[in-house]
Amino acid sequence: MEAVNNDVKVLLRDSQALFQAAAALTGDKAEEMRNRAMLLLDTAISKAREAQADAVVAGKEMVSSAEDYVTENPWCTIAAAAGIGFLLGMVLSRK
Repeated sequence: MEAVNNDVKVLLRDSQALFQAAAALTGDKAEEMRNRAMLLLDTAISKAREAQADAVVAGKEMVSSAEDYVTENPWCTIAAAAGIGFLLGMVLSRK
């Protein structure tokens, strides 16, 4: 995910630079720069959508895995939740 975020940031920065350069130009060069910038923006948007879809799929898999574990081990889950609650209670009561 971090690599995708970095790629999107780089693509957006490059697109902004191309748009700024195209603003100063006129004619065919300006049109070419704008087209390249639009292509970069489209690429960034599609990568962001892919990353979002991957995150949704990964989240659903984690939820399913957690549900399976809780279903198979209810007493372990209850004990873990009680332990975490006890520790949080101890930490919060000290303050």
